[in-house]
Amino acid sequence: MLKLNHLTMRFGGLTALKDVSLHIGQNEIVGLVGPNGAGKTTLFNVISGLAKPSSGQVIFDSKNVLKSPLYAKARMGIGRTFQIPQPMHELTVRENLIVAQRFGTGRVNLEKINEILDFLNLSAKAEVDAASELSLTELKALEVGKAMATNPKILLLDEVLAGLETHGKREFLKTLQKLHDKYQISIFMIEHDIETVSNFSQRICVLNFGQIIADGPPSEVFNDPTVIECYTGGDHA
Repeated sequence: MLKLNHLTMRFGGLTALKDVSLHIGQNEIVGLVGPNGAGKTTLFNVISGLAKPSSGQVIFDSKNVLKSPLYAKARMGIGRTFQIPQPMHELTVRENLIVAQRFGTGRVNLEKINEILDFLNLSAKAEVDAASELSLTELKALEVGKAMATNPKILLLDEVLAGLETHGKREFLKTLQKLHDKYQISIFMIEHDIETVSNFSQRICVLNFGQIIADGPPSEVFNDPTVIECYTGGDHA
């Protein structure tokens, strides 16, 4: 479904991504981990179209989509959330989903909007101001809802659990698992909590200094000496 071929991203003299190649299969859940500054969000920005790499390819459904505009990538099926929730100000929760849906699909399907609101337990907050009336957990759910409104084939979740306490993380993960099972979509997820990402993901990719240093089942990856060293040695701030 999603294949990255030899992606390199340079900012002046800094190489944020170096020859990154990986794939995400249909209906697969893959975790992306690595120290701060490893290039994880930069990689998501390249996939979603917010950043242009110096070289390489982004293949989605067998098409090179690297030069496709943001709306086109959304309409192909690439959905994205952000670490810091970005509700559209002065719009209700429902209106946030409607705007996202129109951008991502070119039309509005109110039945689908209602389905998403219900699925994410946001129906009771559908008519409140999204920027001022939601809890952190609800804001996170709204981020996922906006991405779901575009009818994605793959969801890029950028630290969607950040800031939630342990119980909140567990409950949110249950929702994500139900979402994955119900809609049969792939999930590519950045997460710092090793236990959480291990329990949720079928595969783990580890990014360090812009390079993939491990890719495989969680039990193998987190016992890899190279991965252990990247988490315990050096300054990656």
